[in-house]
Amino acid sequence: MLIKKPADLRYSETTPKSVYMNRRKFLASVPAAALAGRELLSPSRGLATTKLPDLVKSPLSTDEKQNTLDQVTHYNNYYEFGTQKDQPAKYAANFKTDPWTVSVEGEVEKKRKFSMDEILKLAPLEERIYRHRCVERWSIVVPWIGYSLSALLKAVGPTSKAKYVAFETYWDLKQMPMATPERSGLQYPYVEGLRLDEAMHPLALLCVGMFGETLPPQDGAPVRLVVPWKYGFKSIKSIVKIKLVTSEPPTTWNISNAHEYGFYSNVNPNVDHPRWSQAKETRLPSPFANRPTQIFNGYGDQVASLYAGMDLKKNY
Repeated sequence: MLIKKPADLRYSETTPKSVYMNRRKFLASVPAAALAGRELLSPSRGLATTKLPDLVKSPLSTDEKQNTLDQVTHYNNYYEFGTQKDQPAKYAANFKTDPWTVSVEGEVEKKRKFSMDEILKLAPLEERIYRHRCVERWSIVVPWIGYSLSALLKAVGPTSKAKYVAFETYWDLKQMPMATPERSGLQYPYVEGLRLDEAMHPLALLCVGMFGETLPPQDGAPVRLVVPWKYGFKSIKSIVKIKLVTSEPPTTWNISNAHEYGFYSNVNPNVDHPRWSQAKETRLPSPFANRPTQIFNGYGDQVASLYAGMDLKKNY
Protein backbone atom coordinates (compact mmCIF):
# COMPACT_ATOMS: atom_id res chain seq x y z
CA MET A 1 0.00 0.00 0.00
CA LEU A 2 0.99 3.64 -0.36
CA ILE A 3 0.83 5.85 2.70
CA LYS A 4 -1.05 9.06 2.13
CA LYS A 5 0.26 12.35 3.45
CA PRO A 6 -1.17 13.46 6.79
CA ALA A 7 -4.50 15.13 6.15
CA ASP A 8 -3.57 18.32 7.95
CA LEU A 9 -0.56 19.04 5.72
CA ARG A 10 -0.94 20.13 2.12
CA TYR A 11 1.92 19.55 -0.29
CA SER A 12 2.34 23.29 -0.85
CA GLU A 13 2.74 23.74 2.91
CA THR A 14 5.36 21.04 3.42
CA THR A 15 7.51 22.11 0.47
CA PRO A 16 9.42 25.41 0.23
CA LYS A 17 7.41 27.91 -1.79
CA SER A 18 10.07 28.27 -4.46
CA VAL A 19 10.04 24.52 -5.07
CA TYR A 20 6.26 24.37 -5.14
CA MET A 21 5.91 27.27 -7.58
CA ASN A 22 8.67 25.98 -9.84
CA ARG A 23 6.92 22.62 -9.98
CA ARG A 24 3.59 24.22 -10.83
CA LYS A 25 5.20 26.20 -13.66
CA PHE A 26 6.86 23.05 -14.96
CA LEU A 27 3.65 21.04 -14.89
CA ALA A 28 1.87 23.73 -16.85
CA SER A 29 4.54 23.91 -19.52
CA VAL A 30 5.01 20.30 -20.63
CA PRO A 31 2.77 17.64 -22.19
CA ALA A 32 1.01 15.34 -19.76
CA ALA A 33 2.91 12.29 -21.02
CA ALA A 34 6.19 13.80 -19.87
CA LEU A 35 5.06 14.82 -16.39
CA ALA A 36 7.43 13.89 -13.57
CA GLY A 37 9.81 12.33 -16.08
CA ARG A 38 7.44 9.45 -16.87
CA GLU A 39 8.93 9.00 -20.34
CA LEU A 40 12.43 9.17 -18.93
CA LEU A 41 12.03 6.96 -15.90
CA SER A 42 10.33 3.58 -16.17
CA PRO A 43 8.55 2.44 -13.00
CA SER A 44 9.39 -1.11 -11.97
CA ARG A 45 9.31 -3.32 -8.93
CA GLY A 46 12.83 -2.29 -7.99
CA LEU A 47 16.20 -3.93 -7.70
CA ALA A 48 16.66 -6.76 -5.25
CA THR A 49 18.38 -5.96 -1.98
CA THR A 50 20.96 -8.21 -0.38
CA LYS A 51 20.88 -9.77 3.06
CA LEU A 52 23.50 -8.36 5.43
CA PRO A 53 24.83 -11.08 7.76
CA ASP A 54 26.34 -11.00 11.25
CA LEU A 55 24.63 -7.84 12.42
CA VAL A 56 25.39 -6.56 15.91
CA LYS A 57 22.47 -5.29 18.00
CA SER A 58 23.25 -1.76 19.12
CA PRO A 59 22.65 -0.40 22.63
CA LEU A 60 21.93 2.93 20.93
CA SER A 61 18.61 1.59 19.58
CA THR A 62 15.21 2.82 20.70
CA ASP A 63 12.62 0.29 21.85
CA GLU A 64 9.78 2.17 20.12
CA LYS A 65 7.58 0.33 17.64
CA GLN A 66 9.20 0.16 14.22
CA ASN A 67 7.52 1.23 11.03
CA THR A 68 7.08 -1.43 8.38
CA LEU A 69 9.37 -1.91 5.40
CA ASP A 70 6.53 -0.93 3.08
CA GLN A 71 5.94 2.31 4.97
CA VAL A 72 9.61 3.27 4.98
CA THR A 73 10.18 2.45 1.30
CA HIS A 74 7.03 4.08 -0.12
CA TYR A 75 7.05 7.45 1.64
CA ASN A 76 10.28 9.16 0.67
CA ASN A 77 11.86 12.53 0.09
CA TYR A 78 14.45 12.08 -2.66
CA TYR A 79 13.95 14.95 -5.08
CA GLU A 80 16.35 13.55 -7.67
CA PHE A 81 13.65 10.95 -8.30
CA GLY A 82 10.57 13.13 -7.91
CA THR A 83 9.04 15.61 -5.49
CA GLN A 84 6.05 13.52 -4.46
CA LYS A 85 6.36 10.92 -1.72
CA ASP A 86 5.49 7.90 -3.88
CA GLN A 87 7.70 8.82 -6.85
CA PRO A 88 11.17 7.73 -5.59
CA ALA A 89 10.00 4.13 -5.07
CA LYS A 90 8.95 4.00 -8.72
CA TYR A 91 11.53 6.14 -10.45
CA ALA A 92 14.67 5.10 -8.53
CA ALA A 93 14.00 1.42 -9.11
CA ASN A 94 16.66 1.00 -11.81
CA PHE A 95 19.25 3.24 -10.15
CA LYS A 96 22.68 1.68 -10.71
CA THR A 97 24.82 1.53 -7.58
CA ASP A 98 27.51 -0.93 -8.64
CA PRO A 99 30.36 -0.11 -8.93
CA TRP A 100 30.40 2.65 -6.31
CA THR A 101 33.15 4.59 -4.57
CA VAL A 102 33.19 7.26 -1.89
CA SER A 103 36.02 9.78 -2.10
CA VAL A 104 37.24 11.15 1.24
CA GLU A 105 39.44 14.20 0.82
CA GLY A 106 40.27 17.70 2.06
CA GLU A 107 41.87 18.22 5.45
CA VAL A 108 42.85 14.60 6.05
CA GLU A 109 46.17 12.84 6.48
CA LYS A 110 45.32 10.07 4.01
CA LYS A 111 43.05 10.96 1.10
CA ARG A 112 41.31 7.83 -0.05
CA LYS A 113 38.60 6.36 -2.26
CA PHE A 114 36.59 3.62 -0.59
CA SER A 115 34.80 0.93 -2.58
CA MET A 116 31.54 -0.39 -1.15
CA ASP A 117 33.30 -3.65 -0.28
CA GLU A 118 35.80 -1.67 1.79
CA ILE A 119 33.04 0.36 3.45
CA LEU A 120 31.14 -2.80 4.38
CA LYS A 121 34.25 -4.29 6.00
CA LEU A 122 35.62 -1.19 7.73
CA ALA A 123 33.77 -1.81 11.00
CA PRO A 124 31.23 -4.32 12.38
CA LEU A 125 27.76 -3.68 10.99
CA GLU A 126 25.23 -2.75 13.65
CA GLU A 127 21.45 -2.65 13.57
CA ARG A 128 20.43 0.69 15.06
CA ILE A 129 16.75 1.41 15.53
CA TYR A 130 16.47 5.18 15.33
CA ARG A 131 13.66 7.68 15.41
CA HIS A 132 13.62 9.67 12.15
CA ARG A 133 11.92 13.09 12.14
CA CYS A 134 11.19 15.06 8.96
CA VAL A 135 11.03 18.84 8.95
CA GLU A 136 7.55 18.38 7.44
CA ARG A 137 6.34 17.10 10.86
CA TRP A 138 6.07 13.37 10.10
CA SER A 139 8.22 10.75 11.79
CA ILE A 140 9.08 7.07 11.52
CA VAL A 141 11.16 4.48 13.38
CA VAL A 142 13.67 2.59 11.23
CA PRO A 143 16.07 -0.33 11.89
CA TRP A 144 19.06 1.11 10.01
CA ILE A 145 22.30 -0.83 9.47
CA GLY A 146 25.79 0.64 9.56
CA TYR A 147 28.37 1.96 11.99
CA SER A 148 29.47 5.28 13.42
CA LEU A 149 30.72 7.68 10.75
CA SER A 150 33.69 8.31 13.02
CA ALA A 151 35.15 4.93 11.99
CA LEU A 152 35.50 6.16 8.41
CA LEU A 153 36.83 9.55 9.44
CA LYS A 154 39.41 8.03 11.78
CA ALA A 155 40.61 5.83 8.91
CA VAL A 156 41.68 8.93 6.96
CA GLY A 157 42.85 11.01 9.92
CA PRO A 158 41.37 14.53 10.13
CA THR A 159 44.07 17.23 10.33
CA SER A 160 44.07 19.97 12.95
CA LYS A 161 42.58 22.32 10.34
CA ALA A 162 39.45 20.23 9.85
CA LYS A 163 36.42 21.86 11.47
CA TYR A 164 33.53 20.68 9.30
CA VAL A 165 32.60 17.72 7.14
CA ALA A 166 30.96 18.31 3.74
CA PHE A 167 28.98 15.60 1.94
CA GLU A 168 27.96 15.30 -1.69
CA THR A 169 25.36 13.06 -3.34
CA TYR A 170 25.69 11.23 -6.64
CA TRP A 171 24.21 13.21 -9.52
CA ASP A 172 23.62 11.92 -13.05
CA LEU A 173 20.87 13.34 -15.24
CA LYS A 174 20.78 10.14 -17.27
CA GLN A 175 19.59 8.30 -14.18
CA MET A 176 18.02 11.29 -12.41
CA PRO A 177 16.26 13.41 -15.03
CA MET A 178 14.19 15.12 -12.31
CA ALA A 179 17.37 16.47 -10.69
CA THR A 180 17.29 19.95 -12.19
CA PRO A 181 16.27 23.28 -10.62
CA GLU A 182 13.44 23.58 -13.15
CA ARG A 183 11.91 20.24 -12.18
CA SER A 184 12.54 20.03 -8.46
CA GLY A 185 13.48 23.55 -7.38
CA LEU A 186 16.86 22.57 -5.91
CA GLN A 187 20.47 23.01 -6.99
CA TYR A 188 22.49 19.84 -7.68
CA PRO A 189 24.44 17.88 -6.73
CA TYR A 190 22.77 17.72 -3.32
CA VAL A 191 25.20 18.75 -0.58
CA GLU A 192 25.11 18.64 3.21
CA GLY A 193 27.43 19.31 6.11
CA LEU A 194 28.13 18.79 9.78
CA ARG A 195 30.54 20.24 12.28
CA LEU A 196 33.39 17.82 12.84
CA ASP A 197 32.36 17.10 16.42
CA GLU A 198 28.83 16.30 15.23
CA ALA A 199 30.19 13.98 12.55
CA MET A 200 32.40 12.23 15.11
CA HIS A 201 29.54 11.67 17.55
CA PRO A 202 28.75 7.95 17.99
CA LEU A 203 25.10 8.47 16.97
CA ALA A 204 26.03 9.82 13.52
CA LEU A 205 25.59 6.71 11.39
CA LEU A 206 27.22 5.78 8.11
CA CYS A 207 24.31 3.69 6.87
CA VAL A 208 24.48 0.84 4.34
CA GLY A 209 21.18 -0.94 4.97
CA MET A 210 17.91 -1.32 6.82
CA PHE A 211 15.58 -4.15 7.82
CA GLY A 212 18.49 -6.61 7.65
CA GLU A 213 19.32 -5.88 4.00
CA THR A 214 21.17 -3.38 1.84
CA LEU A 215 19.47 -0.06 1.21
CA PRO A 216 16.83 0.16 -1.53
CA PRO A 217 17.48 2.93 -4.10
CA GLN A 218 14.73 5.24 -2.86
CA ASP A 219 16.17 5.19 0.65
CA GLY A 220 19.69 6.24 -0.33
CA ALA A 221 21.49 3.19 -1.72
CA PRO A 222 24.20 2.19 -1.44
CA VAL A 223 25.44 4.41 1.40
CA ARG A 224 23.91 7.36 3.23
CA LEU A 225 24.14 9.33 6.42
CA VAL A 226 21.67 9.06 9.31
CA VAL A 227 21.81 11.82 11.93
CA PRO A 228 18.86 11.01 14.22
CA TRP A 229 18.82 14.23 16.27
CA LYS A 230 18.46 16.42 13.17
CA TYR A 231 15.67 16.83 10.63
CA GLY A 232 15.74 14.16 7.95
CA PHE A 233 17.09 16.28 5.10
CA LYS A 234 20.44 16.43 6.94
CA SER A 235 20.77 12.65 6.46
CA ILE A 236 22.13 12.86 2.92
CA LYS A 237 21.59 9.91 0.57
CA SER A 238 23.77 8.11 -2.00
CA ILE A 239 27.05 9.67 -0.90
CA VAL A 240 29.96 9.89 -3.36
CA LYS A 241 32.18 12.51 -1.70
CA ILE A 242 33.13 13.44 1.85
CA LYS A 243 35.41 16.43 2.31
CA LEU A 244 36.82 17.74 5.56
CA VAL A 245 37.01 21.52 5.42
CA THR A 246 37.99 24.53 7.51
CA SER A 247 34.74 26.52 7.32
CA GLU A 248 31.00 25.87 7.29
CA PRO A 249 30.09 24.21 3.98
CA PRO A 250 27.03 25.08 1.88
CA THR A 251 23.98 22.83 2.23
CA THR A 252 21.27 22.33 -0.38
CA TRP A 253 18.15 23.36 1.53
CA ASN A 254 19.92 26.33 3.08
CA ILE A 255 20.93 27.43 -0.43
CA SER A 256 17.30 27.04 -1.51
CA ASN A 257 15.82 28.98 1.40
CA ALA A 258 18.17 30.02 4.20
CA HIS A 259 15.33 31.65 6.16
CA GLU A 260 13.58 28.32 6.60
CA TYR A 261 16.43 25.78 6.65
CA GLY A 262 19.40 26.54 8.85
CA PHE A 263 22.75 24.79 8.86
CA TYR A 264 22.17 22.92 12.13
CA SER A 265 18.52 21.89 11.66
CA ASN A 266 18.35 20.16 15.02
CA VAL A 267 14.88 18.86 15.91
CA ASN A 268 13.48 21.49 18.26
CA PRO A 269 9.82 21.86 19.29
CA ASN A 270 10.57 25.42 20.43
CA VAL A 271 11.70 26.61 16.99
CA ASP A 272 8.86 26.60 14.51
CA HIS A 273 9.27 26.39 10.80
CA PRO A 274 8.20 29.81 9.45
CA ARG A 275 5.11 28.18 7.92
CA TRP A 276 4.11 25.61 10.54
CA SER A 277 4.57 24.64 14.17
CA GLN A 278 7.13 22.01 15.13
CA ALA A 279 5.58 21.40 18.55
CA LYS A 280 3.92 18.15 17.46
CA GLU A 281 4.56 15.45 14.91
CA THR A 282 2.74 12.73 13.00
CA ARG A 283 4.07 9.21 13.51
CA LEU A 284 3.25 7.42 10.27
CA PRO A 285 0.92 5.82 9.33
CA SER A 286 -1.27 7.92 11.64
CA PRO A 287 -2.83 10.94 9.88
CA PHE A 288 -2.78 13.07 13.03
CA ALA A 289 -0.07 15.35 14.40
CA ASN A 290 -0.67 14.38 18.01
CA ARG A 291 2.76 13.36 19.30
CA PRO A 292 4.79 15.99 21.19
CA THR A 293 8.06 16.68 19.39
CA GLN A 294 11.10 15.91 21.54
CA ILE A 295 14.09 18.23 21.68
CA PHE A 296 16.88 16.73 19.57
CA ASN A 297 14.30 14.09 18.57
CA GLY A 298 14.69 12.45 21.97
CA TYR A 299 18.49 12.19 21.80
CA GLY A 300 19.18 15.18 24.02
CA ASP A 301 20.95 13.20 26.74
CA GLN A 302 23.55 12.13 24.17
CA VAL A 303 23.98 15.26 22.03
CA ALA A 304 22.94 18.36 23.99
CA SER A 305 26.53 18.91 25.16
CA LEU A 306 27.53 19.55 21.52
CA TYR A 307 25.58 22.80 21.66
CA ALA A 308 26.40 24.02 25.18
CA GLY A 309 26.30 27.81 25.29
CA MET A 310 24.72 28.14 21.85
CA ASP A 311 21.48 30.00 21.19
CA LEU A 312 19.44 27.20 19.63
CA LYS A 313 16.89 29.66 18.24
CA LYS A 314 19.55 31.72 16.50
CA ASN A 315 21.60 28.68 15.43
CA TYR A 316 18.64 26.71 14.11
